[in-house]
Amino acid sequence: MQRLTLALFGAAYFCIALTVAVLLGQGALPIGAALFVGTLAGLVAIHGLILRGFESGALRGELENLREAQLILAGQLEKIDARMSELVETVTDDALRRSEALSSEVHMLEDIVQRMGERLEHNLTHQVQVARPAAGRSAQSAALLDTVRDALAEGRVDLYLQPVVSLPQRRTVFYESFSRLRDDTGRVMMPAEYLAVAEPEGLVAAIDNLLLFRCVQIVRRLAKQDRKVGIFCNISLASLADENFFPQFLEFLSGNKDLAGALIFELGQAAFESRGAVEARHMARLADLGFRFSLDKVIDLDLDFQDLSRADVKFVKVGAQMMLDQLEETDGRLVLRSLPDLHASDFARLTRRYGVEVIAEKVESERQIVDILELDIAFGQGHLFGEPRAIRDAVLAEADPPADFMRTSLLRRVGAR
Repeated sequence: MQRLTLALFGAAYFCIALTVAVLLGQGALPIGAALFVGTLAGLVAIHGLILRGFESGALRGELENLREAQLILAGQLEKIDARMSELVETVTDDALRRSEALSSEVHMLEDIVQRMGERLEHNLTHQVQVARPAAGRSAQSAALLDTVRDALAEGRVDLYLQPVVSLPQRRTVFYESFSRLRDDTGRVMMPAEYLAVAEPEGLVAAIDNLLLFRCVQIVRRLAKQDRKVGIFCNISLASLADENFFPQFLEFLSGNKDLAGALIFELGQAAFESRGAVEARHMARLADLGFRFSLDKVIDLDLDFQDLSRADVKFVKVGAQMMLDQLEETDGRLVLRSLPDLHASDFARLTRRYGVEVIAEKVESERQIVDILELDIAFGQGHLFGEPRAIRDAVLAEADPPADFMRTSLLRRVGAR
């Protein structure tokens, strides 16, 4: 619209200029000049008004546009401000959370470091405390070894017997022998106390030899009283493997093979299953003389009965409670956990097929007896039937070995300290 108005004014100015030129050419300049000046003045006034009007309208339009832009910009600024506030709050919250997490981690690390320090200090203290008694135990072991040697050399080795009874009659049919050493004050030392120092020094064979001699003498004494009982005599795997000890052991038994039916050598299940060729050969030589064997400390009822039969094992001692704990019901049958395919009451019958009798040991209550009888076990041993008792000094004196026996089988092993 502005361009069209300007074009019309341009045409008007052109016409006026043309009129002036014509009038000049006709000599009517004064009148034309007056007319021109008046017309021009009016046009200029009108033009000015029109331009001011246009300028005023354009300015209002621009101002309106600016106001709209300002409003839009203000709205955008408000949105930006709100977004910035959200960002500031988010960043602040995140910073606070990170700060709290970092603080927690720092405290956690401090606690870990403190505990590690305390543990390290405790371990160092414990090692020092352990190291001191270790040296003490070394000196104590040396003193204990001297005590064992003195007890053997001076004959302070006692013989204890515990009855093994038939069931259900509870008649004594066997005894189990135990050796106990005494120190010079008369205090009795149990095997768990002295075997740890005696075995490394080869003194267990000497103890076995002395125990054997006394068992033989006790069997002979019982035979004189017409008491037909047997004695279980413990023998260690170390004694069976000792090439120096065993020939003397065998020679002594060869001179007393008439007692083969009354003397049963006993060793633990673990020792029996770990025996080597030498031990197996020596066991076979004892069996050739008619002596039998027994296993105690049985922890696995899944036994190799053919191996037991070949080794002339005739008795197996099983802890009464250990066997009862093995009982469980499967498909309406009472079985042993180690032998789920076998009825529990058939276990003793199975062992008898191989010539092996089961002895329930460590029997301590009448209730155990009821359950044991249901398993068809024929023998029992334990405190319920009698505790191990020491043989009287007078009887024990009769069972002391002769001087030459002591010299050859004991003193050589004890040796000079």
